[in-house]
Amino acid sequence: MIDLYTAATPNGWKASVALEEMALPYHVHKVNLSEGEQKQPAFLEICPNGRIPAIVDRDNDHFAVFESGAILIYLAEKSGKFFPTDIKGRSEVIQWLMFQMGGVGPMMGQANVFYRYFPEKIQPAIDRYHNEVKRLLTVLDTRLADNEFLAGDYSIADMANWCWARTHEWSGVAIDELSNLQRWLNTIAERPAAVRGIDVPGKINVNKEEFVKGAQKMLA
Repeated sequence: MIDLYTAATPNGWKASVALEEMALPYHVHKVNLSEGEQKQPAFLEICPNGRIPAIVDRDNDHFAVFESGAILIYLAEKSGKFFPTDIKGRSEVIQWLMFQMGGVGPMMGQANVFYRYFPEKIQPAIDRYHNEVKRLLTVLDTRLADNEFLAGDYSIADMANWCWARTHEWSGVAIDELSNLQRWLNTIAERPAAVRGIDVPGKINVNKEEFVKGAQKMLA
């Protein structure tokens, strides 16, 4: 059994989508980010960085894993799914996983901060992050022009990038001309396990103003 500590964010969804896709049994612990539960000592023992998601594998001596990319690799190796066994195949998946970890996630996160959450609208900062997000999404679109998925078969690299790229509108970035990216987003959105994963730990049903206020509280 996997204990999943998470919240309704793209990084959190990466772990729950993977768990659903891999059909691994897990128990959800919802972490209230706006109340700072991720900074409490009990959680920091699991994740020293004080960020979600994190997991504890009860079946492996209560082994804790933090950082969403590391969690995806751990779960893929545990399940034997969505991660090639040959060195080239594994490298390709890891490359596109790291592309999300080092580029898509951080840049979309900053776009969210300056476009949605920061009280003062600093247009040069908004423009910078919008332009970089669009560039990164265009890289994905170019890759997907000749590939159904990012690295051969559907993999943890697709799960990671999809959980972020699907939120492009919230970041303020349109993808009207990125037809390959749209096709890929829609393809994964038709996977029942992926849909279940983004409903963990619960559907986002608050209005935008309430959501933004919660995010601003975390920035304070």
